[in-house]
Amino acid sequence: MSDTVNGTLYVVATPIGNLEDLGPRAARLLGEVALVAAEDTRHTAGLLRHLGLSVPLLSLHEHNEAARVDQLDARLVRGEDIALVSDAGTPLISDPGFVLVRELRSRGRRIVPVPGPCALVTALSAAGLPTDRFLFQGFLPAKAGARRQRLEALASREETLVFYESPHRIRDSLAAIAEAFAERRLVLARELTKTFETFLDGSAEALLARMDDDPDQARGEFVIMVAGAAPNDEAEAAHLEADALLAALLAEGVGVKQAASVAARLLGGAKKAWYARVQALKEAD
Repeated sequence: MSDTVNGTLYVVATPIGNLEDLGPRAARLLGEVALVAAEDTRHTAGLLRHLGLSVPLLSLHEHNEAARVDQLDARLVRGEDIALVSDAGTPLISDPGFVLVRELRSRGRRIVPVPGPCALVTALSAAGLPTDRFLFQGFLPAKAGARRQRLEALASREETLVFYESPHRIRDSLAAIAEAFAERRLVLARELTKTFETFLDGSAEALLARMDDDPDQARGEFVIMVAGAAPNDEAEAAHLEADALLAALLAEGVGVKQAASVAARLLGGAKKAWYARVQALKEAD
């Protein structure tokens, strides 16, 4: 497994839920390395037990990663092979490992990827959104102001936007997305490869309503995928068509609140945003 002088750091993807998704190469390497550097040693110990393996573990997470570099490098120099794993999926993808890999590569060490599960790719493959171009943004900021600024900065991007989110922030993130991308289609992937895997499709506001009706839909780990902005000419055409619909509703005597409700139901997006738009049209007349 090793080269003639130094050992190899294997960056090993592990299952995001279903343990059957671990590839035979990854399983073999986890049993052959001298050490497994793991985000959470307790979590990885469970995986190793499932595989019938007994391999030394060393914690490597965001709080100690920089301090572990020299220690792990010394073992590589001695000719030992090491596997780097995260709690689930591919290391470095919104998980620890970047600092270690960057530093070891700068020292000329051998880094070998062992591909496998990744929540980002898994979700996109079944979402039905464009995948020729997408922009992965990891987790949105926890603070409301920073989250709003991040989304506003992405509003004109035409690629499919992809975010990770946790159960305790999913509602806040969907509410912020409803404000920033009122008319966009959204696909929410939950508990990928697990027993209660679910894909929900609709506007952010519609998905929030779904969670109100069924609180179980707010549990688990999430991948949020948002349709990119339409090209400028398409966006302008869609904007004009929406305004024409709203103007027609107002001309027929439909109230502002009702017109906003109709637009949200037909075109998607938040009622609050549509209400402001209908009100602006009415005042302009």
